[in-house]
Amino acid sequence: MKLAKTVMIQGTSSSVGKSTLVTGLCRLFAQEGYRVAPFKAQNMSLNAAVTRDGLEISRAQAVQAEAAGIEPAVEMNPILLKPQGDQRSQVIVMGRPLAALEARVYYRRRTGFAEIVQHALQTLRANYDLIVIEGAGSPVEINLRHYDLVNMRVAELAEAPVLLVGDIDRGGIFAALLGTLMLLRPQERARVKGLIVNKFRGDIALWHEGERMLAERAALPVLGTVPFLSNLYLAEEDGMALDEGSAYLTQQQQKQAALEIVLLRLPYLSNYDEFDALAAEPNVHLSIVGTLAECPASPDLIILPGTKNTFFDLAWLWRRGLASYIRQQAQRGCAILGICGGYQMLGERLSDPAGVEAEAGSVIPGLNLLPIETVFPTLSNKTTRQSNVTILPQAQHGLFAYLSQEQVLRTYQIHVGESSVTAVEQGNAAFRLESGSPDGWQSADGWRAGCYLHGLFENDHFRHAILQALQSRHANAPLCDEPVIFDRQHAYDTLATVLREHLNIDLLKTVIRDGA
Repeated sequence: MKLAKTVMIQGTSSSVGKSTLVTGLCRLFAQEGYRVAPFKAQNMSLNAAVTRDGLEISRAQAVQAEAAGIEPAVEMNPILLKPQGDQRSQVIVMGRPLAALEARVYYRRRTGFAEIVQHALQTLRANYDLIVIEGAGSPVEINLRHYDLVNMRVAELAEAPVLLVGDIDRGGIFAALLGTLMLLRPQERARVKGLIVNKFRGDIALWHEGERMLAERAALPVLGTVPFLSNLYLAEEDGMALDEGSAYLTQQQQKQAALEIVLLRLPYLSNYDEFDALAAEPNVHLSIVGTLAECPASPDLIILPGTKNTFFDLAWLWRRGLASYIRQQAQRGCAILGICGGYQMLGERLSDPAGVEAEAGSVIPGLNLLPIETVFPTLSNKTTRQSNVTILPQAQHGLFAYLSQEQVLRTYQIHVGESSVTAVEQGNAAFRLESGSPDGWQSADGWRAGCYLHGLFENDHFRHAILQALQSRHANAPLCDEPVIFDRQHAYDTLATVLREHLNIDLLKTVIRDGA
């Protein structure tokens, strides 16, 4: 059997742009007629996606598959770690939750996952022409080298040549790239076939001498220098982009808009890329807040997003005074919307009898803005599925007043808790799943709502209807700009174009052809 060619993108550290480069290369080679697929053996991320068959993988690999023009599959990310605390993660193996493990326990069991990784990789190689592989963090965490399951170990399994990427925007590009090469073992060093400098700002002509010096000292070709890219709205692996004040935030801070929307920056915030489309709207100023000082006085809408640790994040809201802020704004009449974990927080209480997220038997009061209570049964009860939904007729008021029953919304669900309504006379269910079952709840006045549906704001008609409902509360203040049609396909094309312009693609193809 002929197996696909491979190429691997490794980085000098986390957040040097590996995921973005893999996304762009998937698009670039797909445009040239290759059947290309992404692969990352192990990903630590709170941003997840659900495949068509209901299996959970990292959001980054799902986006890369979309850029390649193929359906996401669990083989593209066989192991996903979702942090639930400083030393504990939920371990997802081939799309299903295995257990919540302490780091030291996971490391002891980790070597047994090598066969799973190898089988997933071989499956992809048997079905595609080219596999673009993404590493994680740095390949020279020498204290953890024995446990490597995602960098040079995978390059060896895949027979992959490696391209090493450094982030010049951080500074120290020579030390980062040359230092990484120095710490690699000789056989690992031999696998590296070129360097890529990423996130360059300014006049590229001033850097050509730097490229030459880098190539000379490394005795490796520099395939090119990629400029700093902003406003592409590509899904990130984690929240570091928010922490570092990315262009995503910078753009928002400069925007004067008709509507003020608050997104809570929870410690275990998950799948925040589903709000990229909202951030791109010209009439929206999206404030991503984690302190009271950052909170606007009179927002139009507060969104409580998904979280991997609802108990911890809810307690965090109470400690920081943000829970009181949300309740005060709701009393003022501000619209409130909770997604997944955020929906659970809006209820009366949360209980964890089995210790899924907190200590067994834990109970914590919710914000008491919706008449629901949530119980976390066991990890095996986790729901992961894609869902096409419609708005229920009784929910077509308040925040959902401009939604049509005929409009089908593409969404997905990833959650453990099960919520039940405590007072059915206080509002109504919000959405209908394909199965006919209801999802979510809406207050009697229509301006407080929550559901388990991720991806709602990526549906243009849902997003536009919400903005229209919010705008209707502003007398004599029409929207100043047309709402956007949000399409990541354009971003993938733009990214591929930039890579063609700034990378030596002929040399890249030679590297792939010759292999490791």
